[in-house]
Amino acid sequence: MTVMSKSIDLTVAVIAKECLPGRVKTRMSPPLSPEGAAALAQLSLSRTLETVRLLPARNRVLVMDGTPKAADAEGFTVVPQATGGLDERLAAICDGATGPLLIIGMDTPQFSADHVGPLLHDWSTDAPGHDAWIGPATDGGFWALALHRPDGALIRGVPMSSDTTGARQLARLLARGLNVGTLAELADMDHFSDALNIASVLPGTDFAHAVQDAAQRMHDASLLSGALP
Repeated sequence: MTVMSKSIDLTVAVIAKECLPGRVKTRMSPPLSPEGAAALAQLSLSRTLETVRLLPARNRVLVMDGTPKAADAEGFTVVPQATGGLDERLAAICDGATGPLLIIGMDTPQFSADHVGPLLHDWSTDAPGHDAWIGPATDGGFWALALHRPDGALIRGVPMSSDTTGARQLARLLARGLNVGTLAELADMDHFSDALNIASVLPGTDFAHAVQDAAQRMHDASLLSGALP
């Protein structure tokens, strides 16, 4: 997809957590060390932010739990996450928005401008065909949620972090009478097996090299362990 050169009335908010060992991607450790899991999380976040910088959005917001690296904050307005469960934190982002809003997580480094192309084209027209867009995740959640008229009530109370979260969020939007478009399904990076699969579609990238290096170290350690008496 060729990214539009003209900005549209859209705020893209990335919800993220500071990538500290033991605080992020804990389900990846083991087999990774806490430091290794945090390093992959940081690469995922930085790559996501890099992609968001390419989108023709008027505003970019980094909604952060913790303190971002200076390079990550570049081009973004940094605001702290609200307190409460994930539904409350997402709802707070909506309540603070003043126009069309796209929320993206930090766990899909394979996300590209192509994946939100249908949304960008729809909302760049004078008469958008959809009130909302959702990007389903393979684990049953969602990696992206966009609302042309953001309202925290559209999210607040939806059970999060389950294999029915995406379906329940979609049902909430439809129940409110919204016309909802569906973006491509992507895999979240929750486990190291997810990182391996994501790396396979990002050949030659820093993320892929880091995943391959981690896998090689685990392989070498396994061979060494097997060779010991």
